[in-house]
Amino acid sequence: MDIQNLIRPTIRALKAYSSARDEFKGGSNDMVFMDANENPFENGINRYPDPHQLKLKALLSKIKKIPIENMLLGNGSDEVLDLLFRTFCEPNVDNVIILPPTYGMYEVLANLNATHIIKVPLSDTFQLEVDSILSVSNLNSKLLFLCSPNNPTGNSFKKKDIETLLNKFNGVVVIDEAYIDFSNQASWLKRLQDFPNLIITQTLSKAYGMAGIRLGICYASKEIISVLNTIKPPYNVNELTQLKAIENLSKNQVTKNQIAYILDQRDELVSELEKIEFISKIYPSDANFILIKVDDANKRYNQLISKNVVIRNRTTQPGCENCLRITIGTDLENKRLIQVLKELQRIKI
Repeated sequence: MDIQNLIRPTIRALKAYSSARDEFKGGSNDMVFMDANENPFENGINRYPDPHQLKLKALLSKIKKIPIENMLLGNGSDEVLDLLFRTFCEPNVDNVIILPPTYGMYEVLANLNATHIIKVPLSDTFQLEVDSILSVSNLNSKLLFLCSPNNPTGNSFKKKDIETLLNKFNGVVVIDEAYIDFSNQASWLKRLQDFPNLIITQTLSKAYGMAGIRLGICYASKEIISVLNTIKPPYNVNELTQLKAIENLSKNQVTKNQIAYILDQRDELVSELEKIEFISKIYPSDANFILIKVDDANKRYNQLISKNVVIRNRTTQPGCENCLRITIGTDLENKRLIQVLKELQRIKI
């Protein structure tokens, strides 16, 4: 597959903006910087950040075993996804394929970028309908979004189905691995070199506990990353985000302990939820949340809100009628949820 043929002609011809920090890459403590019209008074944030986040990428490269030239960082995964639309999708011409129920920003970004949307619902067991996906794709199908583990269902897609799509889909396959750290399945990062049309997105918002700093990661071929670097804003990841990410990523054991804790709590929560009579189904989860089916999602959601417990009502999503999504909390938070559910069950309302 020639990736260049999938990239918009205007993007292929684009020359990247060259910032002051792009033009001068050297430096030492005694350098006098008078090139970027910055405030000269040192306060820790008066200088522009590294536009290529090299220290942070070096740390991620060590953790993920992926070369720096195969990664791009963004202001949250949403910026990364938006860059993919801008790179591959000609407005009002091209289309993307999404698989509901799935992460809602794919559709939002498609609409923002004037990109047609083809929807292929997941199966009754929330798995990929491979033949249906391939049958609706056409020459203008540029991106296929696979969220695995999937949001809001929590399950992972079958490896053989994903591999089939990587081999047969004529566009770019984007695997959103926001929840991969909670799954027993291996990340597709290990197969990145096998498929030129594979893009993997990950985030520091979930397992790494850094939702507040907004940092998303894109892994792809050197060719794709080079194009994305051409069109990204020059200083899209600020200095505070870079510093905080480096600080927290250096605490590797803390993250591992928190993931293990969340997984234990997930198992305990499932065990308790099985005792609630108005919960008719608990879907298997590879994520840090659980999707459950109840008798009346709107009623149960409002009851929980009245008891100061906030979950997510997903009943409007395809295939998720009367479903609620529960994020795994601390031991005390999970016990509070179960206590409220038992109270509702006991008073029969």
